[in-house]
Amino acid sequence: MEAKAVLRYSRISPQKTRLVADQVRGKQIGEALRILGSMDKKRASIISKLLNSAVANATTTGAIDVDNLYVKTIIVDEGPTLKRFRPRAQGRANRILKRTSHVSVVLEEM
Repeated sequence: MEAKAVLRYSRISPQKTRLVADQVRGKQIGEALRILGSMDKKRASIISKLLNSAVANATTTGAIDVDNLYVKTIIVDEGPTLKRFRPRAQGRANRILKRTSHVSVVLEEM
C-alpha cells in the first residue's frame, strides 16, 4: 500500500531541490529523515516536512506499518516561474527569474 504527499509552488528552484531529493530516494523513512536532518540546506527541511506529511497520511489510512516505509519515488517538477525586472544603466532592465517547484513523494511498505 502506498502513501502520497505533494508540495506545490515551493519557492525553491527545481535544480537545487533535486540535489536534496536524490539523497533520500530509495531509502527507509527513518534513514531519510536522519540524512535530511544533518543537511544544512533550506530545501532539506522542506522535504523532511513533506516526508512527515506522507507518513501522517500513511498512518491515517490505517493498514500500513510506519517502521517498514521507504521512499519509493520522489519527483521534483518545475512550477511556474515568477518574472521580475531589475533596473540597469541607461534605461535598460535585466530579467530575474524566480523559479518554483512541485515536489511529490510516494512511500511504500517493504
